[in-house]
Amino acid sequence: MKQPPLSSPVKSVRWDKDVAVVEVVGDIDLNYSQALQQSLLTLLEGRPRRIVINLGGVPYMDSSGVASLVKLLSRARKMGSTIALVAMQDRVRSVFEITRLDSVFDIHATEAEAMS
Repeated sequence: MKQPPLSSPVKSVRWDKDVAVVEVVGDIDLNYSQALQQSLLTLLEGRPRRIVINLGGVPYMDSSGVASLVKLLSRARKMGSTIALVAMQDRVRSVFEITRLDSVFDIHATEAEAMS
């Protein structure tokens, strides 16, 4: 039996001039990573200069969630946009550190830091 599509873990998107600020909530695992990826890739159609992704409401992220963010980063760079990840909980941040993606992504403690 086919499962109904899960809702996106993107709680909100707000625009501050040409910067999209995205609030993500819940565990980002195989069940939700595709919905997250689609939501974020759709944002690129608005041609933001920067996408700030607030992960403060994400207690857990597996490799599929990380892969979704890597794909977004790749597409954004091709378009001349930048990505910033903010407010990561320790458990999620450790995944980026272990995979050394903390040196690839622009990571900040707060949205204000990422916006400046």
